[in-house]
Amino acid sequence: MKKYGFGVDVGGTTIKMGFFETSGALLDKWEIKTNKENNGDAILSDIAKAVDNKLAQEGISKSDVQGIGIGVPGPVRSDGVVNVCVNLGWGVIDVATELGNMTGLPIKVGNDANVAALGEMWQGGAKGSKDVIVVTLGTGVGGGIIVDGKIVAGHDGAGGEIGHITVNNDEIEPCNCGQYGCLEQYTSATGIVRMAKRKLAKSSEETTLRNFKELTAKDIFDEAKAGDAIAGELVDEVGSILGSALSNMACVVNPEIIVIGGGVSKAGSILIDTIQKHFVETSFHACRNTKFALASLGNDAGIYGCMRMILD
Repeated sequence: MKKYGFGVDVGGTTIKMGFFETSGALLDKWEIKTNKENNGDAILSDIAKAVDNKLAQEGISKSDVQGIGIGVPGPVRSDGVVNVCVNLGWGVIDVATELGNMTGLPIKVGNDANVAALGEMWQGGAKGSKDVIVVTLGTGVGGGIIVDGKIVAGHDGAGGEIGHITVNNDEIEPCNCGQYGCLEQYTSATGIVRMAKRKLAKSSEETTLRNFKELTAKDIFDEAKAGDAIAGELVDEVGSILGSALSNMACVVNPEIIVIGGGVSKAGSILIDTIQKHFVETSFHACRNTKFALASLGNDAGIYGCMRMILD
């Protein structure tokens, strides 16, 4: 008898919905709008309606559904209570109980970055491994830590917030979190551009990077691949900061594999190889054989991870 489940990844603009078999086969995926009016009080009822509609369309009974996994952009306690999601307008909300009452189904709730990490472990870049660090390099830097196949969420749900590890005590500009010298300030897409602008302002060296009106992280990696020396130095600097931060993390959780995702990861092997080089240079000897891989599920990592949560 086949069993089914839903993976629901709640973002600030859209909610990604995935309908799965418990084997991990994705049967269908779609998106609905994130309605943030009235502090997002319609979000859970919109999800419940979408689940009901899908089951009616497929002719599947709720007794054949194992549950709904839901990922949200904020800290989540172990009891399924979400502790403020600024991007949704939510305060403290018991998502597990509220959505459970609306649907009559078991609910598991996780932080969006953590569940994306779980998705990559289950069916993505870390498939087959149980001890994993996933780093997402996008507008910010997020991450997830998996130990023995389980998310390390921590006491307040802030486990895996690796973007806010302090990597520079001399930083004078604040991070979005209010602290100074966070990893996110140097290795996110915006952070890489910020570092480049600082470097260009201090140096008069010839570089193709000066030809770009609106410089992006992609431009920097592309020019490094094309042989531009300044771009190459910047990529090395990014790899050095991230590689040494990850080597410190490896001393704590000793992952089998580190998966790099997010928009910046599209740079490919130049990014992975540079991070790995600096990781090996700075890591404890027993951690040096940690593997590195690119994330492979893209924007679907969240829905896969949400589905994986309900299988435990």
